[in-house]
Amino acid sequence: MSRPANPVTVPLAGYSPQHFLLAVVEGVATVTLNRPERKNPLTFESYRELTDFFRACAFDDAVKSIVVTGAGGNFSSGGDVFEIIGPLVKMDTKGLTAFTRMTGDLVKAMRACPQPIVAAVEGICAGAGAIIAMASDMRLAASGAKVAFLFNKVGLAGCDMGACAILPRIIGQSRASELLYTGRFMTAEEGERWGFFSRIVTPEQVLAQAQLLAKQVAEGPTFGNTMTKRMLAMEWAMSVEEAIEAEAVAQALCMTTADFERAFHAFANKVKPVFRGD
Repeated sequence: MSRPANPVTVPLAGYSPQHFLLAVVEGVATVTLNRPERKNPLTFESYRELTDFFRACAFDDAVKSIVVTGAGGNFSSGGDVFEIIGPLVKMDTKGLTAFTRMTGDLVKAMRACPQPIVAAVEGICAGAGAIIAMASDMRLAASGAKVAFLFNKVGLAGCDMGACAILPRIIGQSRASELLYTGRFMTAEEGERWGFFSRIVTPEQVLAQAQLLAKQVAEGPTFGNTMTKRMLAMEWAMSVEEAIEAEAVAQALCMTTADFERAFHAFANKVKPVFRGD
């Protein structure tokens, strides 16, 4: 369980990850889980490198939004059975707790990452792969995509990596309970109807549509988008009154940005504003 030899450094330009593919185009970073022959399972090393990446994004102003996808027609089958589950059976409680905290760190890093994250889900999206999709800010599905939080299928609880906290907020308590107790697959159609997916597109278009959505976000006011993501997370633990006050402070801060002034002048001149992130 050693750390990757070359952890993420900032800025991300020129960084070549060992356990996934990375491309940054026009402010959109596309992360591709890339073990297609086994449906893109995660390993100890890929968990850590992904966590390092999302943490590093906070320090790279060139990255405005992020897309997460999988290679070869599948998103991710979750933790690798032989490279993760096998070794876990031999660990003591201390080692197992270190592992479960390490996997949870990935979700924490995604939620703390200031850039909005779009998941482009195709094919199988299971276990930790389903968690990565869940932890993203937006999700698009390819027709035929299937999502399963199948932890109980391997004798574990559904409370993994924040699933019991986050999933009910997305699809509701009863539906989340059904998926977590049974481990069954949720179809793309169910996911769209329940609000897990924003929409369903063809497999050929899911990545392009996710990148287009991420580009639209990237073209928006960077500070404003970051504040929206922060408030969406923080307000879970607030009363409505506290949330209204927090949003008043957040919006006042946004009004101090140059992008806010640019938007006013663009509106006055009947042109589309070009945001610069300051």
